[in-house]
Amino acid sequence: MTKAVAIQGIQGSFHHIVAQQYFGDSVLLLECLSFDEAVNSLLNKKTDAVVMALENSIAGSIIPNYALIDTHDLHIVGEQYLDIQHHLMALPKQEIQDIKEVYSHPMALLQCKAFFKTHPHIKLIEDKDTAEVAQRIQTQQLKGVAAIASQLAADLFKLEILAKSIQTIQRNETRFVIVKRDNADFSNEETNKASLKFELEHKRGSLATILNVMSDCQLNLTKIQSLPKIETPWKYAFFVDVTFDSYSNFQKASSILEIMAQDFKILGQYKHAK
Repeated sequence: MTKAVAIQGIQGSFHHIVAQQYFGDSVLLLECLSFDEAVNSLLNKKTDAVVMALENSIAGSIIPNYALIDTHDLHIVGEQYLDIQHHLMALPKQEIQDIKEVYSHPMALLQCKAFFKTHPHIKLIEDKDTAEVAQRIQTQQLKGVAAIASQLAADLFKLEILAKSIQTIQRNETRFVIVKRDNADFSNEETNKASLKFELEHKRGSLATILNVMSDCQLNLTKIQSLPKIETPWKYAFFVDVTFDSYSNFQKASSILEIMAQDFKILGQYKHAK
């Protein structure tokens, strides 16, 4: 049973929304202002799980989070996709022309870049968390300052939304994973997705050979991400997500890959969220 969950950010953040959707409204949250802090809470057994954003449909992969999962031998036990709607919010009785500065997480600023090109008078400033900025505006009664955050953050901190859904691409999804110290307790019939990590010899055709094995075993490749090996410049580890209809096909493929690839590791086996 999951008793406590770490999230990056505070209540009102998108991680908070995912935690509610996955674990229920009554879950005990530990608010962390960095993913490192969230993972440390898991390693120190202060929490039982971490909600962690892994990729966004606009901005791409959050590569440091792959490294956190791999370095600490953590396990992906589930995933959740969230439609990210960014709203511009501030204290009531203000207009957009009154706003001089907007603080938000770098990812949120990147996803709303086109909107702010039409408002050049606004200075964009990177901050740690979307919801934390909304809370700060309310606590310190900051006029002329706005946040980019969720509808939940606006409701919690009693801010007025000046512009809705300001992200450049309206369909803006983020994939979050649920990370624990141990593997998920799913039956083989329930498991239909896995996250893998491996390294290869730096020679022609090595990656193609691995991908052919996956194809021959009827695994559907849904994601591939390379990550530099810091200790050996210009060599890479590969992080791969696969889905499958038959768990036996996955077992067959993983047995072959364990022989063929270097540092082969199953980061997680879980139920596909879509």
